[in-house]
Amino acid sequence: MTPEILLTLLVLLVTIILFVTEAFRVDIISITIMISLAWLGLVEPMEIFSGFASNAVISIIAVMILGYGIDRSGVMKKLTKPIINFAGSSEKRLIAVVSASVGITSAFMQNIGATALFLPAIRRISKKINISLSRLLMPIGFSAILGGTLTMVASGPLIILNDLLRQGNEEPFNLFSVTPLGFILLICGILYFVIFGKYILPSRSGDKEESNNTQENLIESWELPTAVHYCDIPETSNLIGESCESSRLWIDFSLNLLTLREKDDISYAPWRYTRFAAGQQLMLLGKEKNVKSFAEQYGLNYEKETEKFKESKLLKNSGFAEIIIPPRSEIAGKTLREIALRKNFNSNPVILLRGDKQIKGDFSDIKLESGDAMIVYGLIENLQAFQEDNNFVLVTHLEEKDGISSKPVFAIISFVVALILVLLGFKLSLSLFTGALIMILSGVIPVNEIYKAVDWKTVFLLSGLIPLGIAMDKTGAANYIANQMMVMLQGSHPILLLFAVAILSTLFTLFMSNVAATVVLVPLVMIMGQQTGINPRALALLVGVCASNSFVLPTHQVNALLMTPGGYHNKDYIKAGGILTIIFMIIAVMFIYLFYV
Repeated sequence: MTPEILLTLLVLLVTIILFVTEAFRVDIISITIMISLAWLGLVEPMEIFSGFASNAVISIIAVMILGYGIDRSGVMKKLTKPIINFAGSSEKRLIAVVSASVGITSAFMQNIGATALFLPAIRRISKKINISLSRLLMPIGFSAILGGTLTMVASGPLIILNDLLRQGNEEPFNLFSVTPLGFILLICGILYFVIFGKYILPSRSGDKEESNNTQENLIESWELPTAVHYCDIPETSNLIGESCESSRLWIDFSLNLLTLREKDDISYAPWRYTRFAAGQQLMLLGKEKNVKSFAEQYGLNYEKETEKFKESKLLKNSGFAEIIIPPRSEIAGKTLREIALRKNFNSNPVILLRGDKQIKGDFSDIKLESGDAMIVYGLIENLQAFQEDNNFVLVTHLEEKDGISSKPVFAIISFVVALILVLLGFKLSLSLFTGALIMILSGVIPVNEIYKAVDWKTVFLLSGLIPLGIAMDKTGAANYIANQMMVMLQGSHPILLLFAVAILSTLFTLFMSNVAATVVLVPLVMIMGQQTGINPRALALLVGVCASNSFVLPTHQVNALLMTPGGYHNKDYIKAGGILTIIFMIIAVMFIYLFYV
């Protein structure tokens, strides 16, 4: 073992430890490793930045832009409604139809985005037909992960796989090379839950209901108050000088202050420290008896005439929305008070949804968790700000105002053009970015939202890890590890080697980024293939596919997202995901053995 190999292996060990312990944010870890490789002399200074111009990184950026445009256009939200209606009220049929839809959707957009797309509809279906939410979310989440194996652009590991193959002078795979295997995995995953779901899925009692209109949907699903009430503050009122918080508006009266009007100035979802003054008019959302009590206590002029929420002229450009705290969100562990949601987003939190719990009133000091959902109220333009912030997932379709078109036709055309170019054999990054450019030029994505569409943490994660693969190859570290594994497996049947690769990939992806696992393992298994006579492309494809075999623990982003709303525990994933993990490996290994080895 040369000093360079030893040093590279030490860097690899440190990388794995940092990812497993999450000592820093994943992109910071990646950049740190990238820079360290240059200072240690394991990679040339210019090579450490080569990842930023790689085909894989550019392709992932393009996929993010395309996915953002498809989502923003409302195309997928329009498709989810008939799918949910077709699924009906049977638990098995619901699992089968929705899981298949999520899996197919996940083949062309990020799997966490596909999951978030269906989550609010599944919540409402669960309440309507009284099926436990915990019996529906896990199959859907697992199907989204399995859907990532349907195309070579469906997940980060498969996108970067072709770049790693080119580095090893191997022929890359085309867009649908993995589709037959991915289709089998998805079908088997769905059948697994349809047949054995009643034995392996946890159960809780459900609730009720659903409706057609987006706003009515939210109002009926979460039993939101629908009448608005007006109170004027006279000069004799003891509310003068008080704030929203000090008046105990939320805590004692369960009221939400929608607007605060002073002459022609209207403030929507006022900040908690906003002071009340004489002459102001309050628009309150809540029960009439609570409004009366509040008015009596503070000497307000209460107008008994109320109007329905949807009929209010002041509220014509405002509404409710459902937002979710995604995995690794920077606001997880913080409270509403700490993030100043009302001040920074001009939106009013109405309900906090955590698993099967609905928390109303004042939950300003409750620490938010990944998977939590909130119903918020505000101006449509303010609510859309949640969509632009990576700390939230906006799952409610908001109607465009002021004649702005979401241009679903252009979104579909852009996406189809990108796929056609890929199928014609043009370079993946060029094809996908062409489609992304068409979306931008056609106005599907406003110019000021282009960079918001990209998850830059993922970009830096991927770009920073590519040099580690280069170092593993240049120093001979990958060759050394491959030789050691070959000594252990010498004389074994090729299927045993395939299983060893599948198990190694599965273990790596459980405790570190699936992209990181792919970058580390692909050069290694390609050398093993060359030494054993097994097709190196076959072993590389097995790694890329098994990087999605993440069901035993809630470490995958999709699993982490659904853990709280589903009320799941680690043991639930071990119980349901353990068997599926074994099924996944058997199918993947046998497919690769039969068709590639």
